[in-house]
Amino acid sequence: MAKTLRLILGDQLNSRHSWYKEKNNEVTYVLMEMRQETDYVKHHIQKVVAFFQAMRNFGEALEKADHKVIYCKLDDKENQQDLEKNITDLVEKHGFEHFEYQLPDEYRLDMQLKQICQSLSISSNPYDSEHFMTERDFLEKFFKGKKTFLLESFYREMRKKHDILMDGKEPLTGKWNYDHENRNKLKDISILKPQLLKDRDVTEFVDLLEKSGVQTIGKIDSENFSWPASRRESLALVDYFCENLLPSFGKYQDAMHTEDPFLFHSRLSFGLNSKMISPLEVVEKVEKYWYEHQDAIDIAQVEGFIRQIIGWREYMRGIYWAKMPDYKELNYLGHQNSLPGYFWTGDTKMNCMKHAIGQSLDHAYAHHIQRLMVTGNFALLAGISPDELDEWYLGIYIDAIEWVEITNTRGMSQFADGGIVGSKPYVSSANYIDKMSNYCSSCHYSKSKKTGENACPFNSLYWHFYNRHEEKLSKNPRIGMMYRTWSKMKDKEEILNQAEYYLDNLEKL
Repeated sequence: MAKTLRLILGDQLNSRHSWYKEKNNEVTYVLMEMRQETDYVKHHIQKVVAFFQAMRNFGEALEKADHKVIYCKLDDKENQQDLEKNITDLVEKHGFEHFEYQLPDEYRLDMQLKQICQSLSISSNPYDSEHFMTERDFLEKFFKGKKTFLLESFYREMRKKHDILMDGKEPLTGKWNYDHENRNKLKDISILKPQLLKDRDVTEFVDLLEKSGVQTIGKIDSENFSWPASRRESLALVDYFCENLLPSFGKYQDAMHTEDPFLFHSRLSFGLNSKMISPLEVVEKVEKYWYEHQDAIDIAQVEGFIRQIIGWREYMRGIYWAKMPDYKELNYLGHQNSLPGYFWTGDTKMNCMKHAIGQSLDHAYAHHIQRLMVTGNFALLAGISPDELDEWYLGIYIDAIEWVEITNTRGMSQFADGGIVGSKPYVSSANYIDKMSNYCSSCHYSKSKKTGENACPFNSLYWHFYNRHEEKLSKNPRIGMMYRTWSKMKDKEEILNQAEYYLDNLEKL
């Protein structure tokens, strides 16, 4: 075998990859901490620390397994902080004759690595990352010739293909989806369970970032950092989820509460998106646990969790590779307003926004409804530029990698793709937020008022959104009722004036 350099990116920490089955002295693995990756957006400090910590653990594990490893730390003198420069330098310095890499999951890195391979004077080969349950082009082929990519069709195909919660060719119990049972408000906080937190000291990484001048957002308790840093810790989270959180997960997966930022969510997204664990093994573990505990866990709980992984997660990746790079430029509604400053501080009188943003800054985490129906909902109603919102979501969340972030932001959240992902814009007034949370009960604004002093901004902005986009949205069959309701309302002018006032004063809300 030719002397080979194999690249491992920070989100390719898959210890079960076929690369590692055999040890070969002609093969050297390289992992790199680079300013290229810390600086392309301003990331949450916990996100950068989590990736660096997991990367170092992975590199050390490979060395202990007798693989040859080059680990390039952020402050190494020979680190040129750029992928192409570092690879070119290593090839020349060590005399490598062949270069290999796993297919990246971000378009920018995919293009960069293709360019690097063209510029190298040695041979090269890409390999699958052996993580996802579908190939890059599976979704595009599955929906070939169709204008819309219906998630439910994709989800059912995935259930059949991998025999998950199936009874032969039919779904267990005869139902595919229990979504209608996943929309309950949490009223009794006594049923909440503590999260599995194995705190560790990451002062070394925090000091490294500060010394190197890396600009970050958010907060970190450097002596009590609790995100998983290895496959073992990620698997422990799966077990803890099954034993403690799964029994209530589905029922309250859309709920929001000031008492707990995590509720019954698993906190597995970082372990999954860094590939320390795989979606199939997670789903199979959860399914197996449910089969063994059906007397205590309703099928709606497990189906809701599995749908998020084999349906939504795989679906979004498929959309990404089917629609990039054009997807990154889509702005169907033409929104151009700037992101208000409180997205970076949480300093707002809107209690729902204060909590959703605040916990994002504190924990680098918010669950899907907080992202979709609070921060995303507000941004859509307020006409925020999808470019600015993309950058915020990509930076602030620990699990945010472009393939999963941009499809959720431009597609599901902002309807900037015009309906590729979501069949309608996901907007709501204060009513939905109050229905799913306790945020409104202690808010500066009144959830019941559309106009006047302390009227909830979501209420007037909701109707203003539909009014200003009537030409593009009125024929959508899923929201026709909204326009019929709007046409009968007698206080239109007051509502629109109230909304205009809020739009002119977004920074003060």
